[in-house]
Amino acid sequence: MPNDHHIQMMKLALDQAKIAYKANEVPVGAIITNKNKVVGVGSNKVIRDSSVCSHAEINAIRDASKKIGNYRLYDSILYSTLEPCHMCAKAIVDARIKMVYFATPEPKTGAIISVDSFFNKAHLNFFVQYEYGLLQKESEELLKKFFKERR
Repeated sequence: MPNDHHIQMMKLALDQAKIAYKANEVPVGAIITNKNKVVGVGSNKVIRDSSVCSHAEINAIRDASKKIGNYRLYDSILYSTLEPCHMCAKAIVDARIKMVYFATPEPKTGAIISVDSFFNKAHLNFFVQYEYGLLQKESEELLKKFFKERR
């Protein structure tokens, strides 16, 4: 169940989304914590990096792995402002992140609850817990503003 700490961490993820927004990237941000300390941050950098792999979650996983010195992020929590896609969901499983909080569903590509229930697949060798809706309104408003400006 989300508490004040989880809200604070999602606010930090929203700060990362705002960094992406200012860089003309789709405003998605992610934070990874371990033992209640931030160990990884990421914002969407697909255009900047010319890479479809530069999603906020992947960038946060990269950052956390470097800081921890391990590609396994056992006992970590990921906070994302948008429901992860299949690529990010698989990376989350492979990194062994135990919990994901995401702000808002992604009806076109969200792999957790929207177009798939990836974390619930029986064939996976690691189970990731998840919850959503934390600061959903704030995340949705930022995304809507971004796409409205581009139309």
